Amino acid sequence: MKKLYYFLIFLIINFGGLALGIWLMNGETTGQWYINLNKAPWEPPGLVFGYAWTLIMICFSWYLAELFYDRGSKFLWSLYTFQVILNVSWNWIFFNQHFTKFGLIVIIMLLLVIIYYFITFRNDRLKHAKYLLLPYIIWLCIATSLNGYIVFNN
Repeated sequence: MKKLYYFLIFLIINFGGLALGIWLMNGETTGQWYINLNKAPWEPPGLVFGYAWTLIMICFSWYLAELFYDRGSKFLWSLYTFQVILNVSWNWIFFNQHFTKFGLIVIIMLLLVIIYYFITFRNDRLKHAKYLLLPYIIWLCIATSLNGYIVFNN
């Protein structure tokens, strides 16, 4: 029952963070600034982003429920809070403020935090749950490459 509680809490926080991030973008994905950028040829269609983030947040919430059920601590709550801040702030930094270089730093930091989860918390009970992080890691690699392309080609 406690694991289900964690899962629901993390679903609410994670999807709330996504909603806040979208709101902080201030519609810039369809604005002139973004449309006029020289974007990577491998950038997926906009529809893919919604499906990807839905899958990522479900898997991530499940992973977090397993992790916090097994070993909740102040450190983990701090790490998770830092991850949420990075994830939400990237939208505002990149889309709203147009700070593409700072956005690249933020998204690299976010990727490193998720990789930290993957390589650090892998005891017997969590050795399979860590694979729930793979969609997040793969998507962040793609997003980092997209952000990097914009930084180095505009």
